[in-house]
Amino acid sequence: MNLTYPTGRRSSAPRSRLRLPQALRRHETRLRPAADAILRIARVGRDLSARYLAPPSRVLTGAGRGVLLGSLTAWLVGAHFGWLELTVAATAGFISILLSIAFVLGRAPVRVTVRPERWRVPAGETVDLTVELTNRAQRMLLPVGLELAVGPVGNQQPVAVPAPRLGRDQSVIVDDFPPISAERRGVIAIGPATTVRADPLGLLRRTVQWPEVKELIVYPRTVPLSPLGAGLLHDLEGRTDEQISPSDLDFHTLRDYVRGDDRRHIHWRSSARVGSLAPGSQRFLVRQFLQTHSTHLLIAVDGDVASYTDPDQFETAISAAASVARRAIEDRIGATIVVADRQVRDLTDEAALFDACARARFATGGDFGALVARSAGLAPHTSVALLVTGPNADGARLRQVRGGLRPEVAVNALRVDPAKRSGVVPGTAMNVYTLAQLPDLRALLASGGVR
Repeated sequence: MNLTYPTGRRSSAPRSRLRLPQALRRHETRLRPAADAILRIARVGRDLSARYLAPPSRVLTGAGRGVLLGSLTAWLVGAHFGWLELTVAATAGFISILLSIAFVLGRAPVRVTVRPERWRVPAGETVDLTVELTNRAQRMLLPVGLELAVGPVGNQQPVAVPAPRLGRDQSVIVDDFPPISAERRGVIAIGPATTVRADPLGLLRRTVQWPEVKELIVYPRTVPLSPLGAGLLHDLEGRTDEQISPSDLDFHTLRDYVRGDDRRHIHWRSSARVGSLAPGSQRFLVRQFLQTHSTHLLIAVDGDVASYTDPDQFETAISAAASVARRAIEDRIGATIVVADRQVRDLTDEAALFDACARARFATGGDFGALVARSAGLAPHTSVALLVTGPNADGARLRQVRGGLRPEVAVNALRVDPAKRSGVVPGTAMNVYTLAQLPDLRALLASGGVR
C-alpha cells in the first residue's frame, strides 16, 4: 500500500491565534490586522512601563482604564462593522494614552526637608511647619505635585504641598503649609513625602514615595509644682547605714592615711597634734564617713482599663505623673517612671520623660499589681513611690498593690476621680490622694490635701 503525504512542511508548534468569540470567528480575516496592531501596542506599553514606570494597574487612573477599555472596544467593533468613526475614536484614545506617558516618565528628584517649630509640644497647641524643597537633578524641574502625610502614626492623611518650578540645585521654602494641630497626647508622624506626576487629562498618575518619616512628640499637659521636698518627699538629705565610705556627707571617724587615699580628706589639725606628741613622726589622719543613700522616687501609672471609667482619666493620670517627674528633674532627685507599657530609669532630662509619656498607650501594661512589682525590680533602691491610678482602685486594691514594694518604702497613692473633691487620707501603710482635676495637683501635694 502506497501512502502519499503532503509535500508542504508544517511547524511542530501551532501558530498562536487570538481567541475570539464564536460570533466573530467568521470575520477573523478582517479583524486579524487590527488585533495584531493592538497586541503590538500593548507589548510596547508593557515594556515601557516595566522599564520606566510602576505596574500599569498602579499608573492608570479610573479615567485611564475607561479610555483604554473604550478604545479597545471601539477598535474591535469598528474593524468588524467597518465604522470609520469608531476606528478614529479608538485611535484618538490610544494616542491620548501614549502622549500621557510623556508626563509621567522619569523621576522627580526632590529632597523634602521638614522643620517644625518645635519637635516636642504640649497637648492642646498648634505647631507651624516649614517645608523646604531642593532640586537634586542636574536640570530644571517642572512643577510636580507633592503630598506630605501628616497625622497620628498609622493614620496619616496626605496634605498637598505647592511645589513651584525649581532650577538646578535650587531650594524653595514653603511657608504656607497648614499648621499641625496637636490636640491630644501622642506621636504625630510627618511623612513620608510623595511626588505625584500626572497628565493634564488625568489618564495616568504616577507616585514616588520618599520613605523618610519624622516624629512630632505631643506630651501631656503639666502643671508647675512646688519643690517636692516641701511636701511629697522628706528624706532629701539622705539616710545613712553602717557601711563605711571614704567620701560622703556623714563624718564618722579618723584613721591612718594609706597610699591611695585622697589628700583632700587629710585632717591636718589632728595630724599635727599626733606629730607634736611624737616628734619626727610622719603620721597623717584622714576622715572616714558613713555611706548615705539619697532619695529615689518611683512613679508608676496604671494602664489597666478596669481602673478607669473614662480614657480621659488615664490622660489626667499621665499629666499628674509627668508633672511630678518634671519637678523631680528640676530638683535633681533620682527618679524612675513607668507609664503603662513605657518606662524610663534614672530620669535626667525632660526629653526621655516626654517621649515615654507621649508613647504610652491606654489598656497596656497589664495588671497594676504586676506593673508595680515590675517597677520595683526596675528601681531596687526606691525610697519613695507614687502610684497613680483611676477611681475604680479602692483601698483594698491599693493595699494589695502596695505589697509589691519593700516595707521601708514610703508609698503615696494618687487616685484620679473627677466625681470627688481633691483631698488626702493619711494612712500608716500609705497616703491616698484624690485628684479631681489637674490644676489641684500643686496644692494637693504641697499642703497634704485640698479640702
